[in-house]
Amino acid sequence: MTTTDTPDTPPHRTALAIRHLGFEDLGLLEPLLRERGHTVRYLDVATEPVDAALVRAAGLVVVLGGPIGADDADRYPFLADELTALRARLADGSPTLGICLGAQLMARALGAAISPGAAREIGYAPVRLTTDGASSPLRHLEGVPVLHWHDDMFGIPDGARLLAGTPACPHQAFALGSRVLGLQFHLETPVEEIENWLVGHAGDLVEAGIHPAGLRAAAAEAGPRLHAGATAALTEWLATAGC
Repeated sequence: MTTTDTPDTPPHRTALAIRHLGFEDLGLLEPLLRERGHTVRYLDVATEPVDAALVRAAGLVVVLGGPIGADDADRYPFLADELTALRARLADGSPTLGICLGAQLMARALGAAISPGAAREIGYAPVRLTTDGASSPLRHLEGVPVLHWHDDMFGIPDGARLLAGTPACPHQAFALGSRVLGLQFHLETPVEEIENWLVGHAGDLVEAGIHPAGLRAAAAEAGPRLHAGATAALTEWLATAGC
């Protein structure tokens, strides 16, 4: 486990990032968390055992993305342990943010189904906010192109509110109370790091017939608005979640 804290950091000041792929990290979230006095730990579940007690005790858990499916525990057994840990944490109502695969795992842990979207979404495009979304921290994303990179879509868990969607993926964000948020899209990835994605997910681009040059240009165009909107949305959510 990679960590930047000291051994005596109290759990409520620890932000635990559950990571599935090295370059899909906290991105711009990490400095926001440090500014608020959190110490960041990464749990790399592909190579480290899932410590359910640590997941449950952390002040904030961010479940990051990855190129596998939330229902792929038969292929990637660590997902079963991850889901078990998330069920316990979500039952406590503790602050938890899921991004892409992370949001799908949270929805699955809350009893919702995962299904294929109408089409693969790769690239920068805005989401359409619902009425609930327009009164949530996501209102800062109105009209802002965000990064999409997914095939599957989560169902909306019982008691949760749908916040955003797109034509190809009607379920793009959900909230359960003020402390649990799932995002199918990526706010955390700085556009300066998009080259990591273009290399790391090159197979996706070939399959989708997308040339990397187009995504580079879209990232550059979206950059300032996306950074501002993402920072505002994440900052507000951290405050409402008590982080």
